[in-house]
Amino acid sequence: MPESNPEYLVLPTLSEVPQSSAGSPPDGSAVEATLVPVAAPDGGEQLVALAFTSVSLLVEAMGEEQPWVVVPAGEVEGSLKGSGARALLVDPRLAVGPE
Repeated sequence: MPESNPEYLVLPTLSEVPQSSAGSPPDGSAVEATLVPVAAPDGGEQLVALAFTSVSLLVEAMGEEQPWVVVPAGEVEGSLKGSGARALLVDPRLAVGPE
């Protein structure tokens, strides 16, 4: 069960990010968060960022090879500024295509 107010969130990234032992990127480094298109209220599409309350939930949804970074929950909005993300989906269940 996901945490209702997690202290940290795990964000999938587009590429590997140098991380400290706690999984955080070095200060001042840029991270490209994974954004996905979803239906917008106006019928169009909008980009949203994905976040997970644990590494295990990210791995379950996106696989072991998915790069990720840990961000304090209170800093996620600022971290995504300028990314184009209009919302944040926490612990999404991702659809799996036909096998």
